[in-house]
Amino acid sequence: MATLEWRNPTSEMAIQQFDMAADRLHLDPNVAARLRRPDRALIVSVPTRMDDGRVHVFTGYRVQHNDVLGPFKGGIRYNLEVNLGEVSALAMWMTWKCSLVGLPLGGAKGGIACDPALLSRNELQSMTRRYTAELLNFIGPEVDIPAPDMGTNEQIMAWVMDTYSQHKGHAVPEIVTGKPLDIGGTLGRKEATGRGIVYTIMEAAKHLGIDLTRCTAAVQGFGNVGSVVVKELANIGVKVIGVSDRTGGCYDPKGLPVERLMELASKNHSLEGFPYGEGITNAELLELDCDILIPAALEMQITGQNAPRLKCRILAEGANGPTTLEADAVLKEKGIFVIPDILANAGGVVVSYFEWVQDLQNFFWTEEEVHSKLRDILVKSFRGVLEMSLQQKVDMRLAALMIGIHRVGRAMLWRGLYA
Repeated sequence: MATLEWRNPTSEMAIQQFDMAADRLHLDPNVAARLRRPDRALIVSVPTRMDDGRVHVFTGYRVQHNDVLGPFKGGIRYNLEVNLGEVSALAMWMTWKCSLVGLPLGGAKGGIACDPALLSRNELQSMTRRYTAELLNFIGPEVDIPAPDMGTNEQIMAWVMDTYSQHKGHAVPEIVTGKPLDIGGTLGRKEATGRGIVYTIMEAAKHLGIDLTRCTAAVQGFGNVGSVVVKELANIGVKVIGVSDRTGGCYDPKGLPVERLMELASKNHSLEGFPYGEGITNAELLELDCDILIPAALEMQITGQNAPRLKCRILAEGANGPTTLEADAVLKEKGIFVIPDILANAGGVVVSYFEWVQDLQNFFWTEEEVHSKLRDILVKSFRGVLEMSLQQKVDMRLAALMIGIHRVGRAMLWRGLYA
């Protein structure tokens, strides 16, 4: 940490967001100093035997930002761009997100710098198990509970759970969330983030007096989050006119055939070769003329350069940190209603919390109960952020950060400093 290796453009953006909210809150300077950096950060080597017999050493990370409200909670992502700065920013945002929606959890994040699409099932399993073994002294059901994120899924979580359980000598399903149902997962977890985004869009539409059945939408990213968003939007009558993933995208102002999109993505794990609509790039998708834009891929996609060309009415951030500070200023001037990431995509961690609770008590809920509880939490959180935004005359992002940071700061003052 002394080398400041954790500071990069993404983490700098997270820190600047924090500073703006802390200044507005008049946050205690000693608390602010502690919250500007993570509690701890771990970098590990992950030697993995590849299918050709050679050993490749991947680099893995786990950053634990703050646990004043409860155990650390955060996903594990597999992506070539994973680095300490990115993971540090994501861990910080997780702290605010958990606090904002009222969960007794803190923020963490982890990942391995790799391209999972290039790894076989055997290589993925070997790498995941070794990474988990390196984290054994840092994670636990009452310490730090990982979950899936970009490039990981329920199978990866099953391997994490099994590796941890083998070392403990008994099954510990509550060590991770986002697991398969057969080993302690919860109904509704896979769709939770995407469904939660749509719940917040519905609330934003009510506030703005917009009829969603007359709206068009474009979604950047068609993975676990984006694909669910597309399906759920179509279910409530929104016309999806553009989608994209890492291979490119497609656009049709008359509306894309959502069922065909889902079939192709399920079969090929990408949108490459989709025979409907006009081919577009990820950058072009962001600038489509639409009512609702959902960036659900990587961070820092909407910048000071392309923000002036956005034509949406509602921007719902499915990804973490997709909008830079420069872009925020432009969007505010243009009157675009932004549903910030720590609110819009909080559905995943909310249902992860539900899964953790169910595993701890060995009592499971119906899917209807999960959806109902998720909606109640997100609707209440959205209305709280909107009220703060209107009262304080700040944008939705600053309002959400102020609520989340205030709760964490208050808890830190109550607990004090152990030194």
